[in-house]
Amino acid sequence: MQQYSSLPDHNSQIDVRPKPLTTIEQLRAKLWLESSLNQLQGRLNDCLLSACNTVSQPGAAETKILQTVVNEINSAVNSSNLAVTDCAVGIALFEPEATVATVCYVSSSLSPNSQPLSLELLTAEKKLLLRLQEVIELEDLQQLENQQPPSAWRLADDSGNVMGWLIIAAAPLNSARDSLIKSLAQLRSQFMARSAKHCTTALVQLRHILSWQQRHQELNNSNQELERTNQLKNQFLANTSHEIRTPLSSIIGFTHLLLARGYEPTKERQQEYLNIIQSSGKHLLALINDILDLSKIEANQLEVQWETIDVPMLCSNVFALVKEKAANKGLKLRLKLDPDITTLVADPLRLKQMLLNLLFNALKFTSTGSVGLEVVPKDLSVYFTVWDTGTGISQEDQAQLFEPYFQIAKAVAGGEGTGLGLAVTQKLAQIHGGSVKVESEVNCGSRFTLVLPFKQEAGEAGDEGDEGAGEEKSSSLPLPFTPSSSVDILLVENDLSNAHLMQIYLRKLGYRVTWVKNAAEMWEALPQLDPVLILMDVHLADGNGLKLVQQLQENQQYRAIPVIVQTAMAMKGDRETCLTAGVNDYISKPIDLPLLASLIAKYSKPPTTGELEE
Repeated sequence: MQQYSSLPDHNSQIDVRPKPLTTIEQLRAKLWLESSLNQLQGRLNDCLLSACNTVSQPGAAETKILQTVVNEINSAVNSSNLAVTDCAVGIALFEPEATVATVCYVSSSLSPNSQPLSLELLTAEKKLLLRLQEVIELEDLQQLENQQPPSAWRLADDSGNVMGWLIIAAAPLNSARDSLIKSLAQLRSQFMARSAKHCTTALVQLRHILSWQQRHQELNNSNQELERTNQLKNQFLANTSHEIRTPLSSIIGFTHLLLARGYEPTKERQQEYLNIIQSSGKHLLALINDILDLSKIEANQLEVQWETIDVPMLCSNVFALVKEKAANKGLKLRLKLDPDITTLVADPLRLKQMLLNLLFNALKFTSTGSVGLEVVPKDLSVYFTVWDTGTGISQEDQAQLFEPYFQIAKAVAGGEGTGLGLAVTQKLAQIHGGSVKVESEVNCGSRFTLVLPFKQEAGEAGDEGDEGAGEEKSSSLPLPFTPSSSVDILLVENDLSNAHLMQIYLRKLGYRVTWVKNAAEMWEALPQLDPVLILMDVHLADGNGLKLVQQLQENQQYRAIPVIVQTAMAMKGDRETCLTAGVNDYISKPIDLPLLASLIAKYSKPPTTGELEE
């Protein structure tokens, strides 16, 4: 008879099948876990979407995420059977390389008057309170993370950098329900660990969003700046074209009249037309110089030469330059100097340029009355105030007064001026550590005040200064007299018109000028001449003038001959480049004929008699 054992078979599934009640509890726990995490993820997605749609401060978006995490976890835990006892959630943040963290967020269930819950360290007789601004050491957080069940979870990014700690604190447990409490604590620990991952992911995504927003803003700003630059370029070209064409029209028009067949103007008319041509040419040159000055200032390439200036003498020299224009308009000039002001450290050429710009503007806008300059000390600065009794300037125009090319509409018949003078003056004043101020009312005159410090703390005078300064010093020399005997000069010039002009002028001064138009002709002419000086054009058809100078320096027979270069180069460093190549001096085009004569007299035999009227 077959025997049956009363014990269940070892492989029987009946005994190992979970009880229905246990299974339902596990399903409920899992359902709660996934539902709560989905709820948390949904709230975090809302925060990230809000950060995408609105440009907010990085700290505000991060605060919203961290507070959302704390509140959602607290709500999920306290709305379920996990809340066997009172509990609270918080987040502690710390700076990189720090050894302590500060609790910056706590769950909203903790009212300001409620007692904070504590965190127990199982390996030490120590309790940590979970409350705002509580400082917790990094070692304690690590211990809370490693104990079972854990009470802290680190928030680390993809690179392992810890951004903070997610913390939960609970009231003491009831020991009568140890088994249930243990299972619920494990479920809560699992929920907290996954919530910490959701929080970390959201913070990393937020950083990406903010980085993209910043990049977008930078690109947007760059596009706006490019658009503004393009508009300024178009405005620059339009204004420059107009300003250049206006004097050119006078030059070409009156030249055409003088050359027209059958037209024989009187000597007085010829003189009038020639004066207009010369005035238009000087106006055109002034415009080009203003453009170059503005370009050099904008590119931070303008060099200044600091010197101790005799202020009364400089002001007198400036007044001498505007005296004729004031007399032509029937205006009186007033100069008032404080006796305490004697010297000032500045660039004399640029200071004169600033004062002339202001005085010429005052004369331009004044029909009757007077124009004056008042110089007074104040604190550690000198105040140069140019005033007039002219038309005045409206508040609307004052707002744009120092913009390049801005001109007051209908201010002066004929549109005199380039619209660059005040812009250049303001920038030159800023380079000197000063400023320009304006006070004006319509029909009540204007007051422009140039404020400059007495002394400059930085910058020393260069050996040569800029090319303009060097040329002004040379042009102050008197015109040379005709030499007693012929002096040979070799002119190497590529341009026929310039060569013809210099030949005529220098021959009338008594010099004997031999003109060659390229390097090959120069080398052919030199053995047949004994020139006391060579005038060298930089740009030649068959070579570079500066290289020719170097070749002359290397030739024992010609190295003692002085060389003056004439060139259209007028930017920063051009003069220094020429001098480094071995030339003795430099003059820029268009050629200032009196300056040219002075330079030649300097490097040739001293003049004795005769003079050419300009």
